[in-house]
Amino acid sequence: MKIGELARRTGVSERSLRYYEQQNLLTSTRTPGGQREYPESAVDRVIRIQELFAAGLPSRKIALMLPCLRDSDGGPSEIATPLLVEDLKKERERIDRMIADLHNTRDVLDDVIEAAEG
Repeated sequence: MKIGELARRTGVSERSLRYYEQQNLLTSTRTPGGQREYPESAVDRVIRIQELFAAGLPSRKIALMLPCLRDSDGGPSEIATPLLVEDLKKERERIDRMIADLHNTRDVLDDVIEAAEG
């Protein structure tokens, strides 16, 4: 598929898709005319990349992770290294801290709303 179709199917801009390629997160082949062509599996790959960016992971960590994930189900592949696993555990802990902070912020907002309504 061409870059425009991949962008349409994933909701990701063409500019972002080109950035993903620059960061070695996504690959394409080229037509004789120089246009990018992506396999069907690129849809799942782009969705996975978006999920990882949304979790706050930087592109360099995503680049290390992607070879260790199966695109279709996001499960681990057999090539995940112990060092990568430790790094990912640290990321999970960071995300857990962010979630806890958000819960605390919501609780404060609930108190303010209750006081304002009551």
